Amino acid sequence: MKRKKTYHEELKNLIDEYVHFVYKITQDFPKSELYGATSQLRRASLSVILNYIEDYARIGEASYKNFLKISYGSLKESEYLLDFSLKEKYIYDDNYNKGSKMADRIGGMLWGIISNMK
Repeated sequence: MKRKKTYHEELKNLIDEYVHFVYKITQDFPKSELYGATSQLRRASLSVILNYIEDYARIGEASYKNFLKISYGSLKESEYLLDFSLKEKYIYDDNYNKGSKMADRIGGMLWGIISNMK
């Protein structure tokens, strides 16, 4: 019998899926954007999961909420970069919609944790 995933495991898996999705779609970005949008979008998406993991390891510490906020901010940065990439025609609507949906779900879960903290 499979055990049910915890909220943390589910969120971590969603963020991990988002990061891999971002890496996959940015492989097709123009070479001229290697140090621009490609690098920024990858960095922002990685920051979401890295700060979430670091935050989870610091449960009980005063900085816990701060890492969640950084993770959430990085998610918002990556969402803007997805929109930018769509407008610049680096990605198509289907990838934008998929990434946006994933980011919305992750954002809701992160914000739920943040807003329930004292």
